[in-house]
Amino acid sequence: MIKLPSGVDINNLIDDIRILCWQAADILLYYSKLLENSDGKRNILKNNNEDDPVTLADLKVNELIIRRINEKYKNINWDILSEENVKITSKIFDSKADWIWILDPLDGTKDFIQRTGNYAMHLALNYKQKSCIGFVLIPEKNQLWITDGEKTWCERRNGSKYEPALFKNKNLQEMTLVTSKNHGNENLRKLIQKINFCKVEIMGSIGCKVASIVSGDSDIYICLSLPGKSAPKDWDFAAPESILKAAGGAITNLDNQALKYGGKHFEQGGIIVATNNMNTHGSICLEIKKIIESNLIYPF
Repeated sequence: MIKLPSGVDINNLIDDIRILCWQAADILLYYSKLLENSDGKRNILKNNNEDDPVTLADLKVNELIIRRINEKYKNINWDILSEENVKITSKIFDSKADWIWILDPLDGTKDFIQRTGNYAMHLALNYKQKSCIGFVLIPEKNQLWITDGEKTWCERRNGSKYEPALFKNKNLQEMTLVTSKNHGNENLRKLIQKINFCKVEIMGSIGCKVASIVSGDSDIYICLSLPGKSAPKDWDFAAPESILKAAGGAITNLDNQALKYGGKHFEQGGIIVATNNMNTHGSICLEIKKIIESNLIYPF
């Protein structure tokens, strides 16, 4: 079991945060409902950046999570890195704490605005730049994925729970790929075509995509960011990585190296692969790399 900062009990912490997550779900569902009409949409959007929109829902959940953690655990030596705070403040986040919460109050904002239901809230507690405890909330599916660092389970609003069973042993072409709805590129499309997956599912939100792997609905997710282009950030991957790892899956870069958090601009660039089986993950990454290199798909 993970040794948390002095004064923090892991069971109490998880219970506190799971309650907080369902409160965040209420906020997200409320604003999602308002998006049904054009007036509501105008009132909810807080910027006009089509590539990186911010909504009132992002800001309200951000404020709730940070305030409640700080109130409940005011004397604990940890910091909170939030996507929205990085966007709206000129202050540079430069924490020296070993324990850092990483928050994305609304992952999949475009899907939230488009009302596809594929959006999530991510909250992870990292220790020395590695994900440990994590929460991925998917309000529209009534799912709260939780890991205590040793196991992963899904909780419903009514308190019912179930644990996933991964370790499916499939070769690459037998796998179901889950891929981005709003963040694809021609290189990724070419790679998908060359691999010829058994099935391809289109979905927004990295949290939703990884949850689909954990639940067994898909097997693999590939994130391909081109040099010099926008890339996912720490808050996109920290919580999803934690739930997948504890369930028996893996998320690494293409060279099967662990993700590192706290880098320049908090970016998770390059090629990242998530699969449902930690035992075969390395060989799957190697096979994908050979396909990329032989077809000149990515500028290594």
